[in-house]
Amino acid sequence: MRRHLVCHLSSAGSGLVSRDASRTSLRALLTVTEATRPDVVVRLDALRREVEACTRCPLHETRTQAVFGEGDAGARLMFVGEAPGYHEDKQGRPFVGAAGKMLDELLASIGLSREQVFIANVLKSRPPGNRDPQPDEIAACRPYLEAQIALIRPVVICSLGNFATKLLSGAQSGITKVHGVPQTREVGGHRFHLYPIFHPAAALYTPAMLETLRADVYRLPQLLTEPLPQPGAGSGGDGPPHPSVGRQADPIGQAPPGAGGAGGRDESAVALPPAGGATMGADAAAAEEDQLGLF
Repeated sequence: MRRHLVCHLSSAGSGLVSRDASRTSLRALLTVTEATRPDVVVRLDALRREVEACTRCPLHETRTQAVFGEGDAGARLMFVGEAPGYHEDKQGRPFVGAAGKMLDELLASIGLSREQVFIANVLKSRPPGNRDPQPDEIAACRPYLEAQIALIRPVVICSLGNFATKLLSGAQSGITKVHGVPQTREVGGHRFHLYPIFHPAAALYTPAMLETLRADVYRLPQLLTEPLPQPGAGSGGDGPPHPSVGRQADPIGQAPPGAGGAGGRDESAVALPPAGGATMGADAAAAEEDQLGLF
């Protein structure tokens, strides 16, 4: 099985969980190894192959390769960015440019490595010139992201920047208004804490945001321990307010077929795989602008 689906525990980093006991406790929270969920590993790998062969939108004509995502197949913590950038398109891995290095540093600050989480993007193919994703491109890739979430079943999803946050929250509030404020959301019958934060590239281009980003990341260990509100306790079928901030649950879409949720999808839906089975040119100048919906 490919390395990006292998769980590897690391004691890297310091900061909020720099004490041995705290770091050990956080690692214990995240320890859901692929050995206990072999069907998920197999189904994720089948989904990855489907993404790599995808021709649903014109981006397949300009990409070098699709970028499915990588990390622990049983991760309790998931990060969702906007789209692959220049380096990601070349290497086939998410967050490998300067923004990726910043993400690695942020993870290390709370005693984690990227092998302990799952990292993905809304789009699986790079938009030319790192332009903003188009609605038809988001619509084409959204079922893949929903299928990833339904299979991995993370406790917390960190949305990085505007595009990921607006898609997963179902609201139009910008990241500057909602960063660091957890919400309860649902995909494919799976409920999770949605936790919007600034895109790591924001710290590269706006150093004043670095401390804000760090402060938001430092709250992640606590959020991983918070119970999710029970479904159906609120009005209109929504969940009750989040215990910390008074947000309500709001499904972002119908469940992908086979994910355990109710309802069907149109012909663009992704069926979850069954269990068991160039020169840089002008791109160089924008190579580190991995994902543009930062603010």
